[in-house]
Amino acid sequence: MWLLYARAPVPDAPYWPGRRPLALLDALGWPGLIAAMVGSLSMQTGIVGSLTLALCVLFGVRRCVRALWRNERYQFTTWRCGLPLAVLLAIGAALKLMA
Repeated sequence: MWLLYARAPVPDAPYWPGRRPLALLDALGWPGLIAAMVGSLSMQTGIVGSLTLALCVLFGVRRCVRALWRNERYQFTTWRCGLPLAVLLAIGAALKLMA
């Protein structure tokens, strides 16, 4: 038997001046960063690299549309993914200084 729990939808984000340009920067930044990392690899990536670049473009366009025209539904990726990455980098730097 399956039990399904419906989660409450995420409420619309409040609008503030400058949210739309920052959302656009966030929407282009993360796929662009991943594409730059894949493009700078020194080894041959083959079809996986090409597929990754194509998916970065696809997700970048999709995120830009949401950031520009559905801004109240856009969730910033920098806070969701960037903050834990920054914490991990800070812990790594602290461990390196202690050793």
